[in-house]
Amino acid sequence: MRYSSQVKPISYLKANAAEVLTHLAEQREPLIITQNGEAKAVLQDVASFEETQETLALLKILALGNQDVAAGKVKPVAEVIARLRAKRSDD
Repeated sequence: MRYSSQVKPISYLKANAAEVLTHLAEQREPLIITQNGEAKAVLQDVASFEETQETLALLKILALGNQDVAAGKVKPVAEVIARLRAKRSDD
């Protein structure tokens, strides 16, 4: 995705806030806001933000899993299943 078409100055945001919010919700593309010609902020709709946060959380879980594998903190699946079955039959 190219963001060059999604760049607006802060004055545009101030003058067209309602339109910008509608556009964000419909297009689901982020909008880069500039101030004095420099990128200062990125606006995105709430649904896209929530999806991004969920994706980041999953990536963190995967990274932690990879760290455990690298550190040797793993057990064979057969062993784990056997332990779970043993616990279930104790109940």
